[in-house]
Amino acid sequence: MSRPIDKNEQLADLIAGAARILIFTGAGISTASGIPDYRGPQGVWKTRRPVYYDEFMRSAEHRAAYWQQKMEDAETWGAAQPNEVHYSIVRLEQADKIEMVVTQNVDGLHAVAGTSGTKLVEIHGTNLLIECQTCLERTDPQPHFVLFRETGEAPLCHCGGFLKTATISFGQNLRTDELARAFEAADTCDLVLALGSTLTVNPAAAIPLYATERGTPYVIVNQGATDHDRLRAVTLRIEADVSAVFPPAVAAALQAAP
Repeated sequence: MSRPIDKNEQLADLIAGAARILIFTGAGISTASGIPDYRGPQGVWKTRRPVYYDEFMRSAEHRAAYWQQKMEDAETWGAAQPNEVHYSIVRLEQADKIEMVVTQNVDGLHAVAGTSGTKLVEIHGTNLLIECQTCLERTDPQPHFVLFRETGEAPLCHCGGFLKTATISFGQNLRTDELARAFEAADTCDLVLALGSTLTVNPAAAIPLYATERGTPYVIVNQGATDHDRLRAVTLRIEADVSAVFPPAVAAALQAAP
């Protein structure tokens, strides 16, 4: 009697056979780095009301509240380091197997781990930079946090514009150029891996599905249900912590690759 097909082995085989992988990541890949899942029981979504973009732009009080939240986040998670999921993705890039890494995360850990900027779309931006909402200049966050601690007032750019992290706030439009890069990669990839995402936030969650319209294999690895679980386009669904499944699958795939 033949033994049942092991899903982890299937994942490794799919990675080994692919040459242009699109990896779509969510908060579940960063929990091993000490950053809570955004929509989990202790996530920001459950425990704190975010400051919306229109509130930020029209009210000094809301801008101060936004900076207070970001300073608390930086103090709590600012020292977070990439984990083996991030580094495994870098190893796939070094093996010339990555078409693009598209992340919903704003923690910047893909970039810190070594994913190239040309291979990375941070669809919701990054906390690792501050951006002026007027002149769009990007700067290091630390001097601005120092100033905020001293004054309690949201810092301003040298041009007079409002400063916020280079992230997409609630109610703020996504960057069309970054969306275009993500969908272009979905149009040319030969494997899609969704890692640690509930796939509930659109239009980002539509990116993997766009690739499947060409018959591209689609794998989801997540601990907990996702909005794509019941779709026929899903080739393989693994219910597990990404950090327990993905790094060994990458190691096995790279060992097996010619």
